[in-house]
Amino acid sequence: MSQEPSIRAVRLSKWYGKITALQDVSLHLGPGIWGLLGPNGSGKTTFLRLCAGQLKPALGEVTICGRRPFGNPDALRLLGLCPEADAMYDELTALEFVTSMAELSGYGRREATERAAEALERFGLGEAMERRIGGYSRGMRQRAKLAQSVVHDPRVILLDEPLTGTDPASRHMILGEIRRRADEGAVVLFSTHVLPEVEAITDRVLLIARGQLVAQGLVHEIRDLLEEHPHHIRVYTPKPRELAAAVLHVEGIVGVQFAPFGVELMTYDPDATYDVLTEKILELDLPFESISSPDANLEALFHYLVERSTRGAGTGADAAVGTYRPMQSQLEAGAGAAPYRPQADGPGGAR
Repeated sequence: MSQEPSIRAVRLSKWYGKITALQDVSLHLGPGIWGLLGPNGSGKTTFLRLCAGQLKPALGEVTICGRRPFGNPDALRLLGLCPEADAMYDELTALEFVTSMAELSGYGRREATERAAEALERFGLGEAMERRIGGYSRGMRQRAKLAQSVVHDPRVILLDEPLTGTDPASRHMILGEIRRRADEGAVVLFSTHVLPEVEAITDRVLLIARGQLVAQGLVHEIRDLLEEHPHHIRVYTPKPRELAAAVLHVEGIVGVQFAPFGVELMTYDPDATYDVLTEKILELDLPFESISSPDANLEALFHYLVERSTRGAGTGADAAVGTYRPMQSQLEAGAGAAPYRPQADGPGGAR
């Protein structure tokens, strides 16, 4: 069986009694770093636990490197998990803790200890590895958790809020180690609610809302597919009326509004609009401070997609089933179905 690093879900669903946590999610992720985004309660942690083999799907399946993780030691050896929950053995030193995790992955004591020491060094705990975890700060505990998640060189790394409680220096160190792992061919799925953390490490994202996959791919490609939301371009100028009059009837510009900083344009063709703005500013010799877009970040995209999902956007169930296309975004445009609510005593009921 292939051990090519991958995460694949096909019509994956999970419910708790009559509560649907995840519905009809299909995707295929290859090597690299993927940001997993979604509002609180959207299903991110449930999806990670399904990938980690901690939960059994209610419907559909998830595979890690071609293997189903639930109850499968062969699959579990291929993945590393840094959970959000801080449940550790406070009476152990960090070296003892991470060594034990390496031994559980099949390494002998000597190699496990060597691997543990190296992993802790990489996360900045070299001088503190002999101290008990109970005396660690929150950020140090988080780095110890990260060390145990990669001590066995997993092909798939699942990180649930990995930067919680860390200071800027620690975050820089952690992000550098995550990039290194991805560069060596691992799949890294990075869950967070802090959008700048994702922007700092990758432009490939998954967004889950209401238990459904609503978008997958590169940030700018997903943004271009949101045709119901025109792009906003802000021009900081002391002469907004002159500029507005010059571009008001330009094809592709669908709205103009004044603001304290100058003028804001709405357009469905941002590239052409930037060209027109440059031409008009030079032609009319208009003073300006800068041109920017509030849409050019992950926060705006996140806002649009969550808003879209609450209006009944699709599930993303057709996203890359069986095919890995790293440069192609998937965005389901159809209306979403009402959440499936199985009877608790029906076939395939709650587990």
